Amino acid sequence: MQSWRGKRAVNAANGTTLLGLLVAAVGRARLGRGPRGLVLATGYRLPLPAAAAFTLGNVVLTVHDPAWLARRPALLRHEEQHSRQYAALGLPMVPAYLLAAAWSYAVSGDLGLRNPFERQAGLADGGYPARRP
Repeated sequence: MQSWRGKRAVNAANGTTLLGLLVAAVGRARLGRGPRGLVLATGYRLPLPAAAAFTLGNVVLTVHDPAWLARRPALLRHEEQHSRQYAALGLPMVPAYLLAAAWSYAVSGDLGLRNPFERQAGLADGGYPARRP
């Protein structure tokens, strides 16, 4: 079994992909197939979180259209790393991520700079600065 198939199955079983699909529905996003078992939820309409893209389980949500995301393979790679984090942690990933983002902001003034989840997913790929300007 390819690793992305296992990740997809784990995220389906642990409820994180279901959470992503529910958030996509509330945000009136359009669903489509992405690479390696990801679900792309484009046209997301809610104001939070204020991010170019974010991931819940195997669902990558963005306010943008599929073509915009396709032109950003590094960002998609970054979001796919978050889907692996969901496979490892399950639903506790949500509060763990929020706490890590709050801590990062408190110590650096940036939500991602000192956030271990963002660092592991690749700061540059996610559009974060490598250090505080």
